[in-house]
Amino acid sequence: MESDILKKLSEQDEKLDAIWRSAEKTRKMFLFTMWGTIIAFVLPLLALAFVIPSFINSYLSSYQGLL
Repeated sequence: MESDILKKLSEQDEKLDAIWRSAEKTRKMFLFTMWGTIIAFVLPLLALAFVIPSFINSYLSSYQGLL
């Protein structure tokens, strides 16, 4: 009887370890996805914040003599 309980506890411990490994893999996947989203979305927005004023300045300077 006692050996059955120990065997089941051992099996549960193995399953809990497998669940923990799977949860860690999922957490890492979400973390990489979050960083990928930040890099793909936020960095271009920051770049546009510097590019657009320069573009507007050069665009308006070509019309400066006409206005």
